[in-house]
Amino acid sequence: MIAQIGTLEVVVVFILAAVMALVGMIPFWFICKKAGLSPWLSLIMIIPFGGLVLPFIVAFMDWPALRRDSSGQPQP
Repeated sequence: MIAQIGTLEVVVVFILAAVMALVGMIPFWFICKKAGLSPWLSLIMIIPFGGLVLPFIVAFMDWPALRRDSSGQPQP
């Protein structure tokens, strides 16, 4: 017999998916802010496979916090 999906189950799955999306976005919000990117870029985590793309963007970019001037001192 084929199980029928009730409205309550659909609502619960939707709520769980929304909570998991937020839990995934919060750390990337702060990572993007510290990397000098717009924190709104963390919304990419909502898009399918966005969770695979954003870490690569952040990993291979030049971070402003790691930039140094000619004397080796960090730039403000």
